[in-house]
Amino acid sequence: MTKTIWKFELEITDKQFIRMPKGAELLSVQTQSESPCLWAFVNPNGATEERCFEVFGTGHPIHCDIGIDRKYIGTFQIRDGALVFHVFERV
Repeated sequence: MTKTIWKFELEITDKQFIRMPKGAELLSVQTQSESPCLWAFVNPNGATEERCFEVFGTGHPIHCDIGIDRKYIGTFQIRDGALVFHVFERV
């Protein structure tokens, strides 16, 4: 089996679903040309699944409801660091 690294563009929105190969290993979150992106190590021939990601700005409220678990993925900045966002995956 051969794996590769894929890029997934993120929206700056509270919750979004991204379809990616099952078992994708999340590597990094950064901006590329001011666009937030997520990189993952994937099996390009594998079946896919939808995964849920959330993006929160620094200082914004994060509702910690019962039954919602999140895993921190990374932080990115835009507008020369004027805006800072934090990415979590719902697990």
